[in-house]
Amino acid sequence: MYELNESSFDPITFVLTGIPGMEECHVWISVPFCLMYLTAVFSNSVLLFVISTDRSLHEPMHLFLAMLAVSDLMLSTTTVPKMLAIFWFSAREISFDACITQMFFTHFSFIMFFTHFSFIVESSVLLAMAFDRYVAVCDPLRYPSVLTPSVIGKIAVAAVLRGFCIMFPPIFLLKRLPYCGHNVMPHTYCEHMGIARLACADIRANVWYGLTTALLSSGLDVVLIAASYALILRAVFRLPTPEARLKTLSTCGSHLCVILMFYVPAFFSFLTHRFGHHIPSHVHILLANLYVVVPPMLNPIVYGVRTRQIRERVLRLLCPTAEWPCPGCWGRC
Repeated sequence: MYELNESSFDPITFVLTGIPGMEECHVWISVPFCLMYLTAVFSNSVLLFVISTDRSLHEPMHLFLAMLAVSDLMLSTTTVPKMLAIFWFSAREISFDACITQMFFTHFSFIMFFTHFSFIVESSVLLAMAFDRYVAVCDPLRYPSVLTPSVIGKIAVAAVLRGFCIMFPPIFLLKRLPYCGHNVMPHTYCEHMGIARLACADIRANVWYGLTTALLSSGLDVVLIAASYALILRAVFRLPTPEARLKTLSTCGSHLCVILMFYVPAFFSFLTHRFGHHIPSHVHILLANLYVVVPPMLNPIVYGVRTRQIRERVLRLLCPTAEWPCPGCWGRC
């Protein structure tokens, strides 16, 4: 009898409700999400194709950008298709193992502070890009010897290993919990604390692990990125002319835009969940959904617009018969 009761409490499937309180608007909400997802997939795929096929773009900053594109594709592709299936076909059920897998590749959170595998990898890449900008601005003569292809490869492997090492423990923390038949999750995708709250047991280990890894991974990255840019700004303001300062700062503009798009929504969501208790739950979930699709959509567009080499290669790819750069057109900028 004990084995029967225990097996009946085993969570075979979870039910994702979508955005609670907005069920009647799911179809309309799905339209912009679908368009943003298609834009993210297309733009990141084009970016990866251009960088991989053009040897002149096999430079450290562009290779880091390719890593960022891979992370963006993983983040959006592991969440948005299931989200759209819920919105369009009411496909709300997801198996326990599939839910754990989606959580691994998308995110686990502590009160929605975004710390997930894709986030950890992407945060690591942004930190590496900040180091790239620091060496390029503060020690340009050593740039080719410091950021060699071997070093870039080691940075990529370290970013992936870091994500795996941080994300493996939550799998076992969740599998050890009894769920007692609770399986309804008010969200569009699986998250660490969302799954843990369905358990009928003490989840303090999950909470403390989520908080600790958030502070020691993403929080540490933010501090190191801020320190890198403090050193960069100090070097820039020591340049003799305003023109030289502006030109040097412009080389960091794209990276700064991506950093802001990446971290500001995460910290905003963290603060609203921590202090904005009067904000309805569907607003938090809508923000979480926007987070997994808006940065992946905007990142390649920002770099495509602001980076001349990438912009010209993309224009040449879209219009191969034209002569680039053409007089008086965007390609000459």
